[in-house]
Amino acid sequence: MRKNIHPPYGPVVFRDKSSGFAFLTRSTATSEKTIDWEDGRTYPVIDVEVSSASHPFYTGTAKVLDTAGRVERSERRFGTR
Repeated sequence: MRKNIHPPYGPVVFRDKSSGFAFLTRSTATSEKTIDWEDGRTYPVIDVEVSSASHPFYTGTAKVLDTAGRVERSERRFGTR
């Protein structure tokens, strides 16, 4: 890799706004806000809207839509072309 063209890659905390879930990982993203982590160090924190702790698919609250039933109902109502 070429030197001095890549952004710095370091530890960052991502925090879910809706659930409060946070995890420490490495990223090139940065933030002015910081948080004191469990290990006693201070890391930049990035607030996200959705994470695995709040997404309906991962929490098991996802609703399955019956798209085939909708198509059939529409064909019955308006006929096929």
